Amino acid sequence: MSIGAGIALIVIGAILAFAVNVDVQWVDLDLIGYILIGAGVVVAIVGVVLLARKRTSTSVTRTSVDPAGQQRVTEQRSTSIDDPQV
Repeated sequence: MSIGAGIALIVIGAILAFAVNVDVQWVDLDLIGYILIGAGVVVAIVGVVLLARKRTSTSVTRTSVDPAGQQRVTEQRSTSIDDPQV
């Protein structure tokens, strides 16, 4: 979702910076367009980083000793961060 929001900010900023020729005295639309383009790039980069971070996996190995039977139980589980059971 943040990648789409970043692209939307880039498009809106490009329209304001390059396509709108309205002269407003109290605001510079070109500057606002460039700011929106920069913010869109930052949001898109953060979205890509978060998307790459979600795809990492974690492997957990546990060894426990049963106090009653003195058995060793080894459990291996490999899960992903976006797995709803984690």
